[in-house]
Amino acid sequence: MTQAPDRAHLAAPESACRSALLVPALCFIVMITSMMQTAVVPLLPAIAVQLDVGTDAVGWTVTANLLAAAVCTPLLGHLADRHGPRRVMLAVLGAVLIGSVLCVAWNGLPSLIAGRVLQGVSYALFPVGVAVVRGALGAHRVPMALGVMSGALSVGGGVGMIAAGLLYTEGADYRRVFWMLLVLTVLAMVVGWRVIPHTPGSGPRDGFDFWGMVGLAFGLPGLLLALAQGGTWGWLSLRTFGCAVTGALVLAAWHRHERRTTAPLIAPALLTARLVAPAHVAAFLVGVAMFVQFLAVATFVQISREEAGYGFDASVLETSLVYLLPGQLAGMAAAAVSGLVVRRFPAHKVLTAACAVGVCGFVMLILAHDYTWQVITAVAVINVFVIVAYGALPSMLIGSSPPGSTGAVNGINAIARTFGSSLASALVAVLLATITIPGTSTPTEQAYIVVFAVGGAAAFAAGLVAVTARRFAKCKT
Repeated sequence: MTQAPDRAHLAAPESACRSALLVPALCFIVMITSMMQTAVVPLLPAIAVQLDVGTDAVGWTVTANLLAAAVCTPLLGHLADRHGPRRVMLAVLGAVLIGSVLCVAWNGLPSLIAGRVLQGVSYALFPVGVAVVRGALGAHRVPMALGVMSGALSVGGGVGMIAAGLLYTEGADYRRVFWMLLVLTVLAMVVGWRVIPHTPGSGPRDGFDFWGMVGLAFGLPGLLLALAQGGTWGWLSLRTFGCAVTGALVLAAWHRHERRTTAPLIAPALLTARLVAPAHVAAFLVGVAMFVQFLAVATFVQISREEAGYGFDASVLETSLVYLLPGQLAGMAAAAVSGLVVRRFPAHKVLTAACAVGVCGFVMLILAHDYTWQVITAVAVINVFVIVAYGALPSMLIGSSPPGSTGAVNGINAIARTFGSSLASALVAVLLATITIPGTSTPTEQAYIVVFAVGGAAAFAAGLVAVTARRFAKCKT
């Protein structure tokens, strides 16, 4: 007779402990998403040399990762809504673990690309994590949790770059960094197994939209492939044009199918509803601004001032520790505060304010980039903008979508950010390759000013979208 109360008494502290660890655990897990993306970027030249392949071939380690993300993220978000986020999150981590093993077990390009495909599934960790938070925490705790998680997602990109700079030294095996990712994935699986609670799916379970899945699997990669490979194939080449047009046509047919089917994979309202669409557009623009800053600053500081008249002749390690790390620390501080801000103020107002901060950061880069402290300060300001904006976006979506679509709608938002990042990468590459010092391939200082202006314009446009969302919210009320 006394055993049941004793068991209940023991279970209560355990449940409370798990609840307290949930947000830190999710932050650790979602950091893997951005670390998988950025940690490999500094290694590409070394991978090409060590595997004796061309730069075009080694570029597929990034492209394959993005294509897998485009296909899997919305689908896995939908499955999390349908079957419960815990099992989907653990399955994603299992796939990432297998991919990490492939990256380190064999020293060859095919196994590396196959591993990067499986690692691309990690992009779904954030939208699935949002579904975990919404299902496991009370409404008053959700905004703060989402703010901190979004900050961890953004900080992870810088951490991945910095870790790559610390682990890789000239001539060392590039797989050192992939061993780090393997260990982190194992730890994430253990943490997820122990901490993530069982929550039932709340999405629709009547049938599965097979043709919706096929449309996404061909449409999104078509557009993303055109962005990722356009610089290599040529922006006006038949392959680039064919991928872009095919992707657009398939997605148009997919959207028409989703509007007509009774059990859509992704309900059209999750794309175009007047309170949801602004969040997706803003995510795309913030993704552009974030990657413009990341890529432009990382290359700008490595330029030799003696040869070009600007730059700081920084090594990869110096770039990571001196120029990127302070911004990441500022971002971590902003992540801790952004949850409180989003909890107290409407998400669209927070996004508007964050975008204004971002514009200021890019203006600083445009006007003052001759000294190290100026670049570090501007990067810190832009990181604050990105992290606070990423914290506001999930709250905007949760406030305008039903519980049964949390994973799916945030999966769409994550893909919007991915497309923004891919477009930024293409734009930066084109601008820096076009505006060069005569007789060299080195970009001019003016080229970087133009790139920084593009980032500022993207941040400004995201702020305008947030103002539009605020007007829609007022009309709704």
